[in-house]
Order: sequence, then structure tokens, then C-alpha cells
Amino acid sequence: MTTFDVARIGPGEGSLPPRTRLRSDAPTQSLDGPWRFRLSPSPALAPQDDWTSGATDGWDEISVPSHWNMSGFGTPAYSNVQFPFPIDPPYPPDENPVGDYVRRIDVDDAIRRVTDAGGRVVLRFDGIESAADVFVNGKRLGSTRGSRLTHEFDVTDALTGEGDVVAVRVAQFSDGTYLENQDMWWLPGVFRSVALLARPIGGIDDAVLTGDFDHETGHGTVEVTTSADAVLEIPELGIRTDVAAGRSTVDAGAVEPWSAETPRLYDATLRTASETVSVRVGFRRVRAEGGVLTLNGRPIMLRGVNRHEHDPERGRVHTTELARRDLVLMKQHNINAVRTSHYPPHPEFLDLTDELGLYVIDECDLETHEYEYVSWRGNPSEDPAWEASFVDRIRRTVTRDRTHPSVIMWSLGNESGAGCNIRAMARWVRENDTTRLLHYEGDRSSRDTDVYSRMYASHDEVREIGEEAEAIPPADISAAELRRRSLPFVHCEFGHAMGNSPGGVKEYWDLYERFPRLAGGFIWEWVEHAIAIEDEHGRRAFRYGGDFGESVHDHNFVIDGLISADREPRPGLVDYAAIIAPVVIGVDADRRRIRLQNRYDHVDTDRLAFTWRREVDGEVVARGELAVPAVGPRERGEVALPVEARSVSGSRVADVLTVAAGLRDETDWAPAGHVVATGQHVAAGVPRVGPGTSPRADEFDRRGRPLRLGSLDVVEGPGIGIWRAPTDNDLFPGWDEPTLPPMAERWALARIDRMQTRVRGIDADAAALTVDTRVGAPSFDSGVDALWRWSRVPEGLLLDLDLRSIGSWDNSWIEKAPFSWTVDWARLGVDVALAGAPLGMDFAGLGPGPSYPDTDSGVHFGWFEAGADDLVTPHVRPQESGSRRGVRTAVIRTTQGAVRVSVVGGEALDAGVALTVSPWDRATLSTTSHASLLPEPTATHVSIDIAQSGVGTATCGPGVLPRYRLPARDASFALLFETV
Repeated sequence: MTTFDVARIGPGEGSLPPRTRLRSDAPTQSLDGPWRFRLSPSPALAPQDDWTSGATDGWDEISVPSHWNMSGFGTPAYSNVQFPFPIDPPYPPDENPVGDYVRRIDVDDAIRRVTDAGGRVVLRFDGIESAADVFVNGKRLGSTRGSRLTHEFDVTDALTGEGDVVAVRVAQFSDGTYLENQDMWWLPGVFRSVALLARPIGGIDDAVLTGDFDHETGHGTVEVTTSADAVLEIPELGIRTDVAAGRSTVDAGAVEPWSAETPRLYDATLRTASETVSVRVGFRRVRAEGGVLTLNGRPIMLRGVNRHEHDPERGRVHTTELARRDLVLMKQHNINAVRTSHYPPHPEFLDLTDELGLYVIDECDLETHEYEYVSWRGNPSEDPAWEASFVDRIRRTVTRDRTHPSVIMWSLGNESGAGCNIRAMARWVRENDTTRLLHYEGDRSSRDTDVYSRMYASHDEVREIGEEAEAIPPADISAAELRRRSLPFVHCEFGHAMGNSPGGVKEYWDLYERFPRLAGGFIWEWVEHAIAIEDEHGRRAFRYGGDFGESVHDHNFVIDGLISADREPRPGLVDYAAIIAPVVIGVDADRRRIRLQNRYDHVDTDRLAFTWRREVDGEVVARGELAVPAVGPRERGEVALPVEARSVSGSRVADVLTVAAGLRDETDWAPAGHVVATGQHVAAGVPRVGPGTSPRADEFDRRGRPLRLGSLDVVEGPGIGIWRAPTDNDLFPGWDEPTLPPMAERWALARIDRMQTRVRGIDADAAALTVDTRVGAPSFDSGVDALWRWSRVPEGLLLDLDLRSIGSWDNSWIEKAPFSWTVDWARLGVDVALAGAPLGMDFAGLGPGPSYPDTDSGVHFGWFEAGADDLVTPHVRPQESGSRRGVRTAVIRTTQGAVRVSVVGGEALDAGVALTVSPWDRATLSTTSHASLLPEPTATHVSIDIAQSGVGTATCGPGVLPRYRLPARDASFALLFETV
């Protein structure tokens, strides 16, 4: 048996040239299912026995497709930029698990009839991580490189038809691993499907059908490239014509173009006497013209996300159901583009993007980010010895996926620096596909691409990029720089959605809409990569990097998605959906009209139905439909509101007019009525509170704190709080402040996480009980003075609260500190713990979900209910969450009773307060590593904040923008507590 060589520079060998993925009526036989399996610790220790001929006594069994370390054989490991072994190319470490797979098969009769007639048989692997040798009946056929790339082997002469043995030896790490450091779990194995394909004599071994659209004439053409003479049929267009082997162009006449907004597909077939292949053709033309990204002659905006393939139980194993669920969720949240980070997706995924309508940046299976650790010394991207490996990867990517209209760009890879091999990849693409644009972020010069791409550029940088296209270039500008300035800009990663985030997305989007050069961006990223396990109590729980004993890992940096691993939308997705909404609805302050901005790129607003609803103190008093004349793509309009919508009556909480735009008709991804955008006008009410008297002494403890609020005993507090349980973003230094400590560290240095309270005085008169407190940080003279005035009113217990910041909130006390900073607060408000575990709350405010100052686009004012499971976001790593902002009144329910709290005065009267109701206190949240380790709740922890800080995206990108920070400040407001 030949040596299993996993340390050689070069692509796989022995496989057939890559070809287009086509749907064929030629026989196929799936080899998915149970295989015999054996795991060895390294290639050197992998037995050299007769296993390739089927000797598998004593072996285990594994399902294909799967990853072996998600199937009970070893454990997963996660790292981002770090590499799991020394950078010593092309060598993997000696500790390198090897999995042997064996399947004994009888070839299907349908395939055998093809071979009996002189045809061939192909063995196809859609994905093996990271390198494999392939055998049939003991004969070695070749090897694979490129874990997410298809490899096919001609097995005609190796098969006997009965009792054939297919064997595969797979190494977890190889020379190919140096090209696949893609910020994800290391998950080896045969994780995509395996099949036998019959190739009949006279069949169509390869074909490409590309639809082109001329927006000036409305006509389309089909460029056909086929390996055999065939008949092309597109019944809807009345096309039935002979096409010769090679390349030809067919006039399709008037057609309906494909776009993400109108994903029109035409069923086409190519037929020979022995085979028919089917393709769904979409007519579209993508261009970079005048610094603007266009499709079918019109500028387009990419409202995108980056998507890794991830299933919490299966890893990167694809299921059609999960892929469709992802894409339906995207469409329902106004997302129109996907970057397949950082490898080509399962081929079925692109069938779905064609059908549902999403633009795709199809990325090559390439990333050498680990070389950042050695200052990019020896980076394979600039080593000619690796050229064949690089070109083979892009060749397999493009060739497989080139029939898909949804693919508008090829991406050469991710974070692999610049060099001769990147240029070689670009040359190959340009020589083989002129219908799509080229993307690559790793070379700032953009010399090999059609777009200028950046990741995590700051707001100021993005604004400058937009402006430079409109500015007069300097006289001494180089030709290369002048070309870069002429390219459309794509923000390929922004808005790092890790934990409670991302903040500051709206400000990016305002810039995209302002400057024509800016073609949009892609949030990092779509789904959290948590892995599901069964914990010691038999409960399903989620784990992240380091939880499986890895010595090299990046903790929870893999938990950074707009949806959970179980596909539950996080608040950041709801916020993003509103920011990128295809229509913007503004309601005039006098409620006489609405102003519409159509942000669709290709369609008018006729596909939407507009409704209005007026609520007063939670009761719907009027509603109706609006007749809205069609507003064209990227145009604006105004519509008068009916008289019934215009009036504003006296209210105690609010009088709210809401206008919503919903789908007029059912689509493949949402029912009729699905809301895509809303606009509101909110008129604050005037609460009524009767005269007050001093409460009874036995209602308060000796420190002047109430013993009960509503029907609930007070367990702790109330007190003043300015700290929060650090979010993931709080734990990282923002890219805008690289020399300063993370915000959480600044808070810890200022000790606002351990504030202590002193009662300075208690005074009672006929009208109120007044308590004077000072809460301060140990070792410092900074703090907050609070004057609490408690009154018993007919409605309940009234609190008038005045807050005053004292002392210095900077780092001047740190001797020889290299930089100065101000200690911004996390929040300013009242904290109280109430008896009983939380059951939920009803509230009037911004909802229905949580929000923070820089993530509040996706909430609107209303009267909402939040159950116990909805109060806080179940982040895998516990942190601050659950804030409902703009709250005017709320009923908090626990297992021991309830209390209503309402804003009745002070500066919060119009804006409301931010209300957080949590099963856990902040100290517990901040010291617990996983949500599954949080204790059973015994109390309900309530925070009523007059002000909050935003959340930002400091985990990867800028921190909290200045406008959303909370410097030390004074405040005053009044709250009413009532028994329910």
C-alpha cells in the first residue's frame, strides 16, 4: 500500500477535471449512509493492513456524511486566527488523527446497464476535510485537497458490479490545512455526500447555460457551452434549437430578468439521445459601471450577511431543510445577499438562492490567516510553489457553480494577503468567466478585482471612501490608485454580531445610502457556531472554544451570529431588518401624511399593502388601509392620511399612529401580510397622580428602603446602579481606541462594579419620606448622590428621584498611565430585587424585543407581553441583555405577586425609561461562563434606567460611537409603584 502523503505542496491528484454541477436523468447511486470506520492517532500509526479490500472486522460504524469528531470519535476544536499546530509548511503535526472509511456496495442495475453499453462511472465526493486518498477494490485512484470542493474519480475499470469496496483514508490535518484557517471549528471527515454517477455514451459530460439581459431592449440571450451536440429547449420562451458542441449563443427574445427582488427562472433542458440535463436559467447582467455596482442596468444595494455552514449537532453537514430555513429567515428580515464565508457552500444552497432571490458572493475555499502571527512570512499566497493549489481551488469553485444566476461575484478567498498566486487565480477566472465580478478583500490595492472591498472599516473611513469617488484626484495619483478609486465599494464584513450587538449599524447604512459608490455590506455573521451537548444533568446545552479540552482556542469568538445555532433570531437581526428595510415610512408630526422612500432597486411599491392603526392607551380606536400610488424603485412619494388617523386625544400613556407595509401576496418565503417596514408617530400621554402624604414608617426599613413594592417583598435595594454585566463587546478594545483598555476593564479599574452605599440622612414630613444616599466606588471619591422622596398617593407609592454625579471620572489617579480616558458609565438607574422568580411582564414601550441606544431601529412603540423566557436573551455566554426602552408603564409578575411601575414625571416623562427584568443579578451573569450553568432563579432583578450606553461592536470593529456613550451625568425622574 502506498504511503499516505499529507505533506506535499499541490492539489489533489488522480481526479477528473472539474465540471459544472448539473441535474441529469442519467442514473445515480447515493453512497450516503452507514460506513465502516476506524480512527488512528496519526498517519504513521494508521495500519497498513488489507482494509482497502474490505477487511473491517472489529471496526466501528459511522454515518456519511458526518464529521467523526461530532460522531463520538474525538472532540471538536475551535480557533480563529490562531493555528492549531506550528507553522511549518507543508507539514502537519505528528498528532494528526486519521479516519479510514469502508463501504461495500453492489452497483445499481441502472448504472450497470450504462457501463454494459460502453458508458463510464464516476465516484463523486462533495466534501472531505482535509485530505484523502481514495481506493476502489484495493486500487488507489488518487487524492483530494480542498475540503469544501468537489472531486470526481473515474471508477469504471475498478468496479466489478457486486461486492465492490470503496475505501477512503482521511487526515484531519494536511498541507491543505495551511490554506483553510477559516475561523471555524476543525471538523474532519467525509461531511458531504458521496455518489456514483453513470456517464452514458453520447451524454453531456459538461455544459454551461448563462442567461444575459439587455436592459435597454428587454431581450435576453443564452450562452451555451456544451461538451456534445444537443437540443436546447426553454418551453416558456418557445425555444427549441440544436446547439453544437462548443460555444454558441441563442436569442431568447423578450424575457423577464432575474434579480433578488424578482427571481424569475426559466426551466431549460439540454438533450442528447442518451441524456437530458436540466438547468434553471436566470437572465441578468452584473456590472461595475462608473464606480457603481449594477444589475440589469440599475444600481443595487447589497443588504448582506456572511454565512458559514453550521448545525449545532452535525457541524458543517448540509440539510436542505436547514439551508432553506436560513434563507427564508434572511428574506423575512429583508436580507438580499450572502457571502459564502469562507468556502463554496453545498451546491443545493445555490439552487435555493436562485429560487428565493438572494445575491451571492461565492467564496473560494482559501484562507491563510495564520500567517499574520509570523508577520506574513512565508505566506503561500506569494510562494510560486503553491500556485497550482491556489488555481485548482478557484477552478473547482467557479466550474461547479457557474450556472447560477444568483452568483454575481467570485471571491478569491479570505484574509490570505496578497501575492502572485492570488493574481494567478484572478487571471484564471477572467479567462473563464466574464459574466461576473471578482472580489477579494486581502489586497487593499484591488489590482485583481472589480470591487474595492474592506472589512470593519470605521464609519469615518467608509465616509471617506464614498467621498473619494466624488473628489478631484490629486495630480500625482498613480494609475493603480486611480483605478481603485473608480471601483464600487463592498463592506464584506461589518457589524460583528457577537453577543449583545451589533451597535452602530444604522450609521453605516446611512452612509451606504448617501454615496452611490457604496454598494452595501455583509454583517459578520449569520449564525452562532455553538455546539450542542448533553450536560451532566441530561439537559441540552451549548459549548464553545475551549470546552472540549483544546490547548489552542479562541473561547466564544465563534458565538457571533444574528441567529442562534438553533435558528432563533437574536435582537441584532430584528434591528438589522429595520435598518435595511426596502421602504422607509415617515409619519408627519401633524399626522396629515406619510412620506415614503422606496429602497427596492428594481420594483415599485405595488407589491406592498399599506395599513394604519391608531391606539390610545393600548386600545385600537381606528384602523384602515391606505391607497398608495406606486412609487418606483429608488423614488419617493407622499400619501395623505385619512381624517380618522390624524386626531390626537388625551391619553395617560400614549396615543400611537402606526403605518405598516406588508406583502400584498404570498411568496415562497413569507405569507401575505408579512410586515417589511413600519413608521410611527407617538404622542406621549399625561399620567395622573393624586396628592401625596408621607408613607408609614413600618413600610420602610431602617435605611429608608421600602419593604414592599406592589404585592412583592423587596429582597434587595432599591439602589443606584451605573454598571452592567459586561457584554462581549465590553470585553474587547474597540478598533477606534486600540491603545485604551476595554470598557469592562475601565469599569473594573474605576470599581463601578462594586459600588457601596451610605445613607447620609433620612427625613420625614407630612408630604414625603426623604432619604439622602451616596453610592461610591471603593478607593475613590467618585460616585452618585441620590435624593429619594417617597410619597403615598391614592394610586400607590410615588418616588421622586434626583441623581447627581460627584467626583472625577477619569484615570488620572493611575501613575504613569500612557493614555488618558474618561470612565463612561454603562447605565444610570434604579436596581431592585423582588421576591419570586420572574414570570414575565406586560409593558407599554418600545418592543416587542430588547434594544439599546444604538440597536433600537427594530423596535416600535406598543403594548406588549413578554413571558419568562422572553425577558432576557439566552446568550451562550451570559451577559447584559433584555432592556426594553421607552417604557412608560409596565406590570412585572413573579411567582410571589406583581407590581406596576410607571413613569409619571421628570425628564423620563416623554422618552420613558429602559426596563430590564432578569432572573439573575449582574454579578452572577458576569461570573458565569455558560448559560447552562446559571442557577435556578430565586428572585426577580429589576433595573429602571434613565440612561444607557450603547453596545457597539468592539469585538471586531469600532466600539460604542460617541453619540451613544454615557458620560457621568445628573438626572431626575418620578416613578409610581402600584399594586396589581
